[in-house]
Amino acid sequence: MNVLIKPIVTEKVTALGESLNRYGFVVRKDANKQQIKSAIEALYNVNVTNVNTMIYGGKSKSRFTKSGVISGRTNAYKKAIVTLAEGDAIDFYSNI
Repeated sequence: MNVLIKPIVTEKVTALGESLNRYGFVVRKDANKQQIKSAIEALYNVNVTNVNTMIYGGKSKSRFTKSGVISGRTNAYKKAIVTLAEGDAIDFYSNI
């Protein structure tokens, strides 16, 4: 079972990584903090000191098109903010 879905690469999370050594990931909804910690330590070979999680609910959205109004919903997801030990870092751009 793969706990991590994808890393979050936004301006806000990148700034957190540079200043506070924190990185963001989208994770499975049923994953707990211990599973997230062990998955990141195994995948990136770093020491995780803290894991904060938050669940985002999906939003209702609608847009106007030629054929009328289209209503839909964005996906709900769980986000984990991981704090690494001093001296550790994750480089998401290394294998581009």
